Amino acid sequence: MQNNLQGYQKLIVYQKSKKLVLFIYALTKRYPKEELYILLPQMRRAAISVMANIVEGYSKSKKEFCRFLDISIGSSTEVGVYLELSLELNYINKNDFEKGFSLLLEVRKLLYSFKKSLKS
Repeated sequence: MQNNLQGYQKLIVYQKSKKLVLFIYALTKRYPKEELYILLPQMRRAAISVMANIVEGYSKSKKEFCRFLDISIGSSTEVGVYLELSLELNYINKNDFEKGFSLLLEVRKLLYSFKKSLKS
């Protein structure tokens, strides 16, 4: 049973999505206090949703797993929007934006590839 519960940890898409969550948490620690209840939690929830839906879908049928991957893809789009807003609001610098967006694009590519492999 434990192998099945932890099998998702071997997925590269899971590992990269976890890196994204950790990056977003580190990044948002520097946000101003006025964002404590607005942009900051939304951005963190969206990043967590990417990872959590991979984990939740892992225990489902292939068809259901694809649906959970679609949710992850949607959440990753949200993270991208929040990164853009953060840059425009000067909460992050261009270098942080590029690092975050690069990691996000990598996760998105993995999500699409993994979903495609499940449909094959």
